[in-house]
Amino acid sequence: MEKVHALDTASPAGGEWTTSPAETIPPIARRLPPGKVLGVIAVTVGVAMLVHALVTNPNFQWSIVGQYLTTHAILVGIVRTLELTVLSMAIGIVLGVVLGVMSQSANALISGAGWLYVWFFRGTPLLVQIIFWYNLASLYKVISLGIPFGPSFVHGSTNAMITPFVAAILSLGLNEGAYMAEIVRGGLLGVDRGQAEAGHSLGMTRSQAMRRIILPQAMRLIVPPTGNQTISMLKSTALVSVISMTELLHSVQQIYATNYQTIPLLIVASLWYLAFTSVLSVGQYFLERKLGRGSTHDGSGRTGLVRQIVRALRVRPDSLEVRAS
Repeated sequence: MEKVHALDTASPAGGEWTTSPAETIPPIARRLPPGKVLGVIAVTVGVAMLVHALVTNPNFQWSIVGQYLTTHAILVGIVRTLELTVLSMAIGIVLGVVLGVMSQSANALISGAGWLYVWFFRGTPLLVQIIFWYNLASLYKVISLGIPFGPSFVHGSTNAMITPFVAAILSLGLNEGAYMAEIVRGGLLGVDRGQAEAGHSLGMTRSQAMRRIILPQAMRLIVPPTGNQTISMLKSTALVSVISMTELLHSVQQIYATNYQTIPLLIVASLWYLAFTSVLSVGQYFLERKLGRGSTHDGSGRTGLVRQIVRALRVRPDSLEVRAS
């Protein structure tokens, strides 16, 4: 369709002709590239087919899904899943910070110990670690605490101390510590070395500079992958069902083992996992936005630093001039 330019019959006060307001109206439709059109059609058809399958297939048995969605057994499993997630991530974060700092140590023995820990726990499957801790009594009948190579002050039966809950916490937390160590190490390497040198020039020790200067700046690089690890931990708790740990998946398995409604009960578990991961994703998004204030896209942070200096001087950036002497 061709544009039609019309002129007003009367000239304005300035004596110049103006175009009709119809000329400023944007076209109703613009031509899209064929690839985008095909993509939109494919996505629309795919979503329509998925919705149709979910609604019309009676085997999903949505009435049973609604019936068991908030039953007592499911809610107990949800609480235990959240407990495992929080405690395991707390252990993993503490271990990750310690091991990440150890990896940056100038002492070869300390950095080597940190590397050995990460190598072992990242190199063995999590499911194997869960089963190992659950069967620790096969190696040690009694667990004792005391002076190394000396007398023990506290001791007890391994079967009594390593319950399914303790085995789940140990396996999930220690395994997560290895991955968090690599995340912390990457965050520390992302901070410019000049920051540590500046701390040393102010009279700080290596540990003080790490605690007061390096770690706070590294948090911007550590938090986003930590959020991803938390979401992954929430789903990894389902693995402890193999040791009869009563969490969400195990609760679902106990129910469908009696009523044989496998698919509806698995849908119940999936809906709860999706709900919690969505909440965690939203929280991670806002936390990243808060930590990302004052930083630039290239991660250098120079623009944010300049803005802070200019704000402190209370002058406009465009009024700063560099004059040759």
